[in-house]
Amino acid sequence: MNLTQRIRAFAELGDQINRLNTDEKASLADQAAQRNPWFTFEYVNLAFAGISRFLSADTLNKWTAPYSLDPSVPKTIGVAMAGNIPMVGLHDLLCVLISGNKLKTKLSSQDSVLLQALTQRLIQIEPRFEPLINFEERLNNVDAVIATGSDNTSRYFEYYFRNIPNIIRKNRSSCAVIMGEETTGQLTELGRDVFSYFGLGCRNVAKVFVPEGYSFTPLLDSWPTYSNIANHHKYANNYDYQKSILLVNGVTFLDNGFVLVTESSSLVSPISVLFFETYTDQDDLNKKISSQREKIQCIVSVDGWYPESVPFGKAQYPEVWDYADNVDTLKFLSSLN
Repeated sequence: MNLTQRIRAFAELGDQINRLNTDEKASLADQAAQRNPWFTFEYVNLAFAGISRFLSADTLNKWTAPYSLDPSVPKTIGVAMAGNIPMVGLHDLLCVLISGNKLKTKLSSQDSVLLQALTQRLIQIEPRFEPLINFEERLNNVDAVIATGSDNTSRYFEYYFRNIPNIIRKNRSSCAVIMGEETTGQLTELGRDVFSYFGLGCRNVAKVFVPEGYSFTPLLDSWPTYSNIANHHKYANNYDYQKSILLVNGVTFLDNGFVLVTESSSLVSPISVLFFETYTDQDDLNKKISSQREKIQCIVSVDGWYPESVPFGKAQYPEVWDYADNVDTLKFLSSLN
């Protein structure tokens, strides 16, 4: 297959995702939830919506145009996939296959159902992909590797794959910049970035930077539409546990019944907790963000006013060229040839 044929196949996959009806999506979500209760119908549907946005012929052609992606001898690329949100590993699968290489992947036990279902559809669309895709428990005999994990597992990956080209990803999180003049509607949109996928994704806002003296009342009052999140038993258990920890430790916090807001210099907050940090002026804000920039996946602000940020509510809709850890996966893969 050449690049044009591969693009055509993935674009058709995007069309098929768009044509899935509610019953088909619900069936897939039910199967996925049996393995991972965090994968609700709402968030499986959200993941499908995000994926279908970049699986279009125009987008794929624009994305791949700057690279040489028809290798004379395809490489075997090992991919250790994450499973924190539905189908999060699809982007790596897309990168490896669209680049003309072979995929050997270890699926996360938390997200195997959906990715295998999409892979089966891709093979039905283009049978020549079948010998290029292998699901394995161990990533042996590979020419390069892409691995996503925690800061702890990344050390293992870095050691184990030290002798071959690699991309090793670590923990990342996202943050929001609040000016203090946002409208209720804008703050409601910010809630999408906080609560989508229960806050489990690296593009979820886990921390907000607010001006000194900021009143959180408008923010918390703008989020009742997300209160149903507390009806999910795993989220509710986390909320109860984190609240008890804050109470026992005597930590000051705000509580609207389904999210706890407390001050912290840390970037990554536990599930059901939103951290905040104050800033005095623009220079102070810039310094605080710059000091943690390597740990930040995404920044959101009203209409994307802050440099290199996206608008409130858009964190979970990255473009296909918005790479995890800001490492250009296609450039890495094309360099192997």
